[in-house]
Amino acid sequence: MLLPLLIATQLATIASPYRVIIAETALAQVQQPDRAWPEEQRDCAGLVRFSYRAAFRKLAPERIATGLWTDKEGNRTAFADARTLIDGSFTSLGRDAAAARQVESGDLLAFQQEPGDDGEPVYHLMLAVRTRGASGGKTLVVYHPGSPGAPVRLGPLSDLAQAPIEWRPVPENRAFLGYFRFKEWTHD
Repeated sequence: MLLPLLIATQLATIASPYRVIIAETALAQVQQPDRAWPEEQRDCAGLVRFSYRAAFRKLAPERIATGLWTDKEGNRTAFADARTLIDGSFTSLGRDAAAARQVESGDLLAFQQEPGDDGEPVYHLMLAVRTRGASGGKTLVVYHPGSPGAPVRLGPLSDLAQAPIEWRPVPENRAFLGYFRFKEWTHD
């Protein structure tokens, strides 16, 4: 499957090095999950953590040692589930078309679905990959559906407009929490 590699080549000139590595790492998981990504962490939040860690491991390894994420008490931590990621380490860009136009590689789409077996809401994250090209580029989403052994998926963000309502990134969808950006990048 050459598509993820082709997309990755369109990233290098348009994004910060962190965003490029995050996007390349996420796209590589579509072809074949990296053996370094623990199987027990292969879910949507695991894809985000793995992709971000790859970038920080390469560009700022000291950040990995201090904990890349922020928990609900404001402490640095090495692990965070989907809810903790969006609550502690990411900031909302909004839920509307204006927010969608701001999305760059490494930003997230977040959804809160019906409660699971434990009675708690189920959170789901998708990583955005923004490309540029002669046709203006595209915003893609890379995500793990959460089921054990399921492959990482890739598709145009625009295709979610035809998805069941609970997966549409539109203000009318109460399950759509919005677009989110890593808090440390809110000034880049």
